[in-house]
Amino acid sequence: MESNILYFEKAGPQNTDNVLQIVKKKAEEKKIKDIILASTTGETALKAMKIFDSKSYNLVAVTHASYFIKGQYQELKDENKKILLDHKVKIVTGVHALSGIGRSYRSDIKPPIWSFTDLLGRTFRSILGDGFKVCIEVALMAVDSGVVTLDNDILSIGGKGTGADTALLLTPASTSNFLDLKIKEIVCKPLNY
Repeated sequence: MESNILYFEKAGPQNTDNVLQIVKKKAEEKKIKDIILASTTGETALKAMKIFDSKSYNLVAVTHASYFIKGQYQELKDENKKILLDHKVKIVTGVHALSGIGRSYRSDIKPPIWSFTDLLGRTFRSILGDGFKVCIEVALMAVDSGVVTLDNDILSIGGKGTGADTALLLTPASTSNFLDLKIKEIVCKPLNY
């Protein structure tokens, strides 16, 4: 079997539209219905919603947990949330699968204490890019929340900061069964991250 990987020169939101089009093509080719993407404010999910019709796809937007930014309730904009829900986009708001409680020890204690999951996430980011780590994380979070099952492969979309620059085709797993997650294809990713 042969599969192409699209590489972007740089990481960042300038790749978002291309990522969504590439993922749509891959979804049609592989007959994949579950599309999971990171969307902190809802902007990337709004773009995806225009490409992935809710009658044909299970589009899931994964946001930061409430109070991810200390003192700020939620980064997902209320108006975006309403539009997404009106268009049957599922929204998952939860603790990052690759940090969670460990983030507190890393952020609030000096010197910082790194948990195993923090180190795992940092390793993914260092050797494969932020978007790669995010793709894995949002896939785990979607399974944990019950909006996707383990029955079918999924396409997962992530990026560095805002927008999207990476997509993976993978067999999903729950966080508690992380080692069952299998990356089947790298659909696209940045060369420089």
